[in-house]
Amino acid sequence: MRGMRFVHLCAGLVMVASASAVQAGSDLRAMVEHYGIDRAALSRRFDCATSPDRLARMAEFYMQAEAALRAVDYAELSNEARIDHQLLSDKVRHDRLELARVQARVAEMQPWIPYAPVVRHLHDARRQRAEPDARLCAERLTQLAEQARAALAAVKQTGQPQPPKHLALRMVRELERLQQDLREWMTFYEGYHPEVSWWCARPTQTALSAMGDHARYLRESVVGHAAGQDEPVVGDPIGREALLAHLAHERIAYTPEELVAIAQREFAWCDAQMLAASREIGFGDDWKAAMNAVKNLHVEPGEQPKLIVELAHEATSFLEQRDLLTIPELAKELWRVEMMSAQAQKTNPFFLGGEAIIVSYPTAEMEHADKLMSMRGNNRHFARATVHHEVIPGHHLQGYMTDRHNRYRDEFGTPFWTEGWALYWEMRMWDLGFARGPEDRIGMLFWRMHRCARIVFSLSFHLGTMTPEQCVDFLVERVNHERANAQGEVRRSFNGDYSPLYQVGYMIGGLQLRALHAELVQSERMSERDFHDAILTGGTMPIEGVRWRLTKAPETPNAKVEWRF
Repeated sequence: MRGMRFVHLCAGLVMVASASAVQAGSDLRAMVEHYGIDRAALSRRFDCATSPDRLARMAEFYMQAEAALRAVDYAELSNEARIDHQLLSDKVRHDRLELARVQARVAEMQPWIPYAPVVRHLHDARRQRAEPDARLCAERLTQLAEQARAALAAVKQTGQPQPPKHLALRMVRELERLQQDLREWMTFYEGYHPEVSWWCARPTQTALSAMGDHARYLRESVVGHAAGQDEPVVGDPIGREALLAHLAHERIAYTPEELVAIAQREFAWCDAQMLAASREIGFGDDWKAAMNAVKNLHVEPGEQPKLIVELAHEATSFLEQRDLLTIPELAKELWRVEMMSAQAQKTNPFFLGGEAIIVSYPTAEMEHADKLMSMRGNNRHFARATVHHEVIPGHHLQGYMTDRHNRYRDEFGTPFWTEGWALYWEMRMWDLGFARGPEDRIGMLFWRMHRCARIVFSLSFHLGTMTPEQCVDFLVERVNHERANAQGEVRRSFNGDYSPLYQVGYMIGGLQLRALHAELVQSERMSERDFHDAILTGGTMPIEGVRWRLTKAPETPNAKVEWRF
């Protein structure tokens, strides 16, 4: 295998990597790195996400990457390299499918915003370094304004069909991006290209105004988002076929319906434990009353950062006393505390974590009722179950280790690894007796029920069986969320910043790691410490890839997704 050379054809170039020069035992490291670098560079070069030039160029890039992977002699690869080959093949295939989904979404919007191609063409021509025909550009911009006004008049006309809210919101966001592209187009030429300035300055402003009027009507009258108000929770469901494609990419051998059934099974366990804790503190079977009593056990204003620091140190000591994993001294030193703004809490009502744990707690300008809900939702016992999720052994330690070990595998990043690891530790800490009493158990169970609910409502939404409003109600009724926090949770899930399976990744990734722990640690094939250290130093990847690292990668490429955990 020494001196093997792999042809890398991405971005239209032939790049060669020598296996003998690769670090960390994976002779496909360069191929993985170059794929990510080349794709990012092409995305910057063709930076209008819906333009024909970008869609065509990225399709070519993915075909070249697949050809490069087929050229690799899989049988000669090391175990680590086989894992990279499997995961990179999955990544390229998924990226290509996502490109096709973008094309389908563009086609779905086209009848409602027929003038959008004009802006994409101008943008692409500038990116291609073409010399503009100023008079022709002015004519096209004038036609664009006429088409935008006609499209607005059509959607306003009584009795005419209206686009569904999710499609209207998607079009609003597309129009906002295209307006920005058109402004940048004019700014590029204005002031130094006299013909473009003379011909196009006024038509550009007219076009921008017409596009803005159309977008404003769609936002306010179709989506229902009035100026100055919070955006309603709308979302954009992707459907069952797309969900199955995402699950295949994450190497999850279950259908969406089977995952909902798993969540309901975990819910049943949580229900039994919650009733036991409720009875223990004197509320009988009224577990919501017991949880509400726990919610009122919050700190006073100004004391939340101190509580967070105490809880983080407590969790770290708990882990070290039991020798569960390696915690470098520098990792314990580096993390810090930040406070979350009132605006950010509308989409992130709870803590966020990493090198900085970003703490949700009421700010002075919040309404009184919102302050109370934030305090109740981030009480002492709920916080005790989430600080270790965000800091150590959770996201901060994850980031610390992946920055220092196999960082090139960030290309395979997945919530099933990132959030699954942190959720796995919530389960493991429960099993090891981290809870000090029934109040702590209720705090831990709230979050576990929350993760069950995330599977149910997010998959049901994308399958078209739950509306965003029903998702909010489900969190309030089934998990006993504060309503404002439930709204923030659903808004966060569906506002487009997270992948469709992100919320599924917590519980399912945790269950995958728990199954792997049973397979390797409980069977005494690995120690607890070695198991956890191996996961953190291997780099981020779907959990089936972790299983391959700790056991053995498939003998042939493009392995089927079949692990039933």
